[in-house]
Amino acid sequence: DALNATRAAVEEGIVPGGGVALLYATKVLENLQTRNADQRRGVQIVQNALKAPTYTIVSNAGGDAPVIIGKLLEQNDYSFGYDAAKGEYVDMVKAGIIDPVKVVRTALVDAASVSSLLTTTEAAIVEHPEQESRVPKRVPDMDQMDL
Repeated sequence: DALNATRAAVEEGIVPGGGVALLYATKVLENLQTRNADQRRGVQIVQNALKAPTYTIVSNAGGDAPVIIGKLLEQNDYSFGYDAAKGEYVDMVKAGIIDPVKVVRTALVDAASVSSLLTTTEAAIVEHPEQESRVPKRVPDMDQMDL
C-alpha cells in the first residue's frame, strides 16, 4: 500500500520505476567476469530475469517489448524509461514513476532465494489441473428407463 511504500522510500531511497532499474542492472552484469560457460549461462539467466518486469509491463500495455527494451538498453541515462500508460519515453523520476529501493531489493533477494531453493531441490510436488471433459463422467443406468 501507499503508506508502506512511502516508508520504504524514506528508509532506503528510490529508483526509477517500471522495472527500468532492474533492466539497467543487466548492463553491469555484461562486464562480469566468469570462469566458465556454466557461470556465464547463470549470469545470462539472471539478466533475462531482470528484464522480465519491464518486458511484462510494456507487453501488457500493448507495446513492442523487445524493441522498447532494446532502445532503453542503448541509453546511458538510467532515469530514462518507458511510460506504458502514455506509450512514450520519459525521465521516469521526473514523471513520478518510481519504486522504493527497499521493495525492489527485497523482491530481488526473495526471488534469488526461491530460485536457489528450487535448484537444490530433488523433487517437487505440484497440482496438475484436470481439464473438464465434455463427455459426462457417468452414463445413467438404462434399467430405470421405461421402454
